[in-house]
Amino acid sequence: MKKSFRILFISLLCFSLTGLSFTIDTANKDSLKVVFLDDPVVAKFDSMLLANFTNSESIFEGSVTSPTEAPSYSDSIYTLRIEALNKKTPIDLVFNPYVKQYIKVYTQRRRTQMSRMMGLAAFYFPMFEEVLDQFDLPLELKYLAIVESALNPRAKSWAGATGLWQFMYNTGKEYDLKISSYVDERMDPYRATVAACMYFQSSYNLYKDWSLVLASYNSGRGNVNKAIRRSGGHKNYWKIRRFLPKETRSYVPAFIAVCYAMNYADKHGISPEEPKVLHYEIDTIEVKYQINFQYLSKIVDISISELEFLNPAYKINVIPFIDERAYHLVLPVSKMGVFVQNESEIYNHFSALDALKQKSYPKYSEEDERIVHRVRNGEYLGKIASRYGCSVSKIKKWNNLKSDAISVGQRLILFVRPDHV
Repeated sequence: MKKSFRILFISLLCFSLTGLSFTIDTANKDSLKVVFLDDPVVAKFDSMLLANFTNSESIFEGSVTSPTEAPSYSDSIYTLRIEALNKKTPIDLVFNPYVKQYIKVYTQRRRTQMSRMMGLAAFYFPMFEEVLDQFDLPLELKYLAIVESALNPRAKSWAGATGLWQFMYNTGKEYDLKISSYVDERMDPYRATVAACMYFQSSYNLYKDWSLVLASYNSGRGNVNKAIRRSGGHKNYWKIRRFLPKETRSYVPAFIAVCYAMNYADKHGISPEEPKVLHYEIDTIEVKYQINFQYLSKIVDISISELEFLNPAYKINVIPFIDERAYHLVLPVSKMGVFVQNESEIYNHFSALDALKQKSYPKYSEEDERIVHRVRNGEYLGKIASRYGCSVSKIKKWNNLKSDAISVGQRLILFVRPDHV
């Protein structure tokens, strides 16, 4: 189900604080089109939110209602509350002007969206906490998924980072997340959470500081190591912050603000939008034959949009059957009994019918695909390489280019991963 969001810009207020410039729609503070100039974290959050309101609509009872009041508190109150949170976690949570600006974002300007986030948290957080606990990691790391993806399992950034935990292609592969023509396991909530925990664990073993772990998750360990060197060897986020990439300078303050907003939402008059199904109301079963959502929705009596929400990793609404990799179907508990009762009939149906339709499905493949890209105005090799998840040197090799010079309309041969086609 898709909804259009009409945005009315009536008046704009611009201000700047600590190097951050904002443009705010004062007539509609919950507008998804409010732009925070020069702030990539808020811009990313907004883009993920817009997609999430579309993707998650099917599991909520009705339309989102805006909370009425937007209380604001003194700095001393914010400080006391964050200090209380800080006592409960090994992650260093502090209050300062940078954090305050993001508290305002989540508790004043994105109130309706935070209500939706709280509803999605009720669905995802129990699973996050279970996996974090298995890795003996701070449970507060669950809040990072809000900063990363606004809890949208199919979120995709301009750079190609994908899923709840925003894995790039190569990083996902490094942590055994399979990507094929059928499946992108970066969008699998459980498998991606396991991969994120593996990253958190290895980064903490390196830095022994959770704020640096967060910074490395955003910008990569190389950038954090470089910032440490440029700062004179400091291993404190706030001391190396000015040497970090722009987005990473906002990243940890945004994380602290989300921790605050999720724990003190009631103090700001924000209540969760209740989802139709919660984590303990779903079950999984390993598939024994290829299944498509269209037929399954009729047999089990569940909408395709709900199947997509519960099974976001399947790119074309088909669950493949692969000998070397088990894939699972997730259903509400109330529907799982219907599936089990009709399981033989379902598999027999697909065995007969899909043999006739097999040509309409792509061949299962994890290999790179050959495409031809036509250079557009404003493009250069670095931009094209980022778009398709490859390197400039490879593009030059594939096309026998002696330099980085390219022209508009020029055709380039690329070998592209399935998720970039």
